[in-house]
Amino acid sequence: MIIVDSHLDLSWNALNWNRDLTRSVAEIRASEAGMVGRGRGRNTVSFPEMRKGEMALCLGTVLARSSGLGDPLLDYRTRDVACAMAKGQLAYYRIMESRGVLRMLKDWRSVEAHLKEWKAGSSDSTPLGFILSMEGADPILEPSSVGEWWDDGLRVVGPAHFGVSAYAHGTGTEGGLPPKGRDLLRAMDEVGMILDISHLSDASFWEAVELFKGPLLASHNNCRALVPRDRQLADEQIRYLIGRGAVIGAVCDEWMLYPGWVSGETPNTVVTLEAVVDHIDHVCQLAGNCSHSAIGSDLDGGFGTEQSPCDLDTIADLQKISDILRKRGYKEHDIEAIMHGNWIRFFENAWAYGQNASAGCYRSRHDKGLLFRPRHCSVRTRHAAKSSGARLCLQTAHFEADAFPPTSCPRSRQRSAGFRPS
Repeated sequence: MIIVDSHLDLSWNALNWNRDLTRSVAEIRASEAGMVGRGRGRNTVSFPEMRKGEMALCLGTVLARSSGLGDPLLDYRTRDVACAMAKGQLAYYRIMESRGVLRMLKDWRSVEAHLKEWKAGSSDSTPLGFILSMEGADPILEPSSVGEWWDDGLRVVGPAHFGVSAYAHGTGTEGGLPPKGRDLLRAMDEVGMILDISHLSDASFWEAVELFKGPLLASHNNCRALVPRDRQLADEQIRYLIGRGAVIGAVCDEWMLYPGWVSGETPNTVVTLEAVVDHIDHVCQLAGNCSHSAIGSDLDGGFGTEQSPCDLDTIADLQKISDILRKRGYKEHDIEAIMHGNWIRFFENAWAYGQNASAGCYRSRHDKGLLFRPRHCSVRTRHAAKSSGARLCLQTAHFEADAFPPTSCPRSRQRSAGFRPS
């Protein structure tokens, strides 16, 4: 079964960690034998392993920040330097494209053609597809530079990472959007860029989703109800994202899977891929369907096997998620939706018709309702969406529980009978 993974820091691993991703995971580990530091010699991602795991498509990031946190692999003294590093990461992707290893996908037609080629049985020779995203927007030096980045192929932007960026408060901080952050979101709207809400502080999240008119996604987020950290999404946020037609990618970082996890102390044996499925399932239960949960693994995102589920040795082991879902009673078409279909549908909806300027929203030919932007509703109406499966009907500015025809999900009928999902 093909997989779509919505968050992989491929170029960051190649340039900042000095890894040759064209080699096998075993070869990369051997090349780092004797090196000290978290994740060294314990990587899980390489291009051959992605192909082995049938990863037809991913969101590949550029990642360079100027947060002042001082991480030598992430932080740069000025945003000019961060921008130069991000451009270098972009150059890496282009080199991999020129060698037929990767293929940048910039619109729905290219995604559709790529998947058709992959499914035709030529996956051994078809390049790995990726959509270019940016984790932390410090490399965008001014909002007026968004168009330049769009021309470079950038399609998804998360305004912040850890700490405070030039445009938003991120993980571990409290605060909203500065004026420049609002300008960035307006510029993204103008070109059709997709907003990734991952890493935004709560205040920045709510301000951003109220201001931003276009498609939203959560590339790599887990659930605060299961593991209480500010990095996770609260149920209220998840319900709001469901109402906007978003998809949420579940993360394989043990820090986000185990309450009280302590770096360097908690062994990875406390977590298996079952915990990842717990977060997938929680989103499905809140939605009342399986249309908004997916995979955003973040594997090798600054950690390796020491901080990954113990039954995952390489990225190819993400295929085990489908078996776990099957054992939990998920139907085959819903498993396919979680493994790849939800992300494919999301990007079709976001790109197939582009931005409708007169309506101020995006429309899908598969859904009579309008997706992504509540034109006449303030974000304050989000509290009305707390019932399971609720969805904002944007044409009439009210919530309808049945406006999103749900696919089945285990225990969803039990919820209506008063049972709480596990």
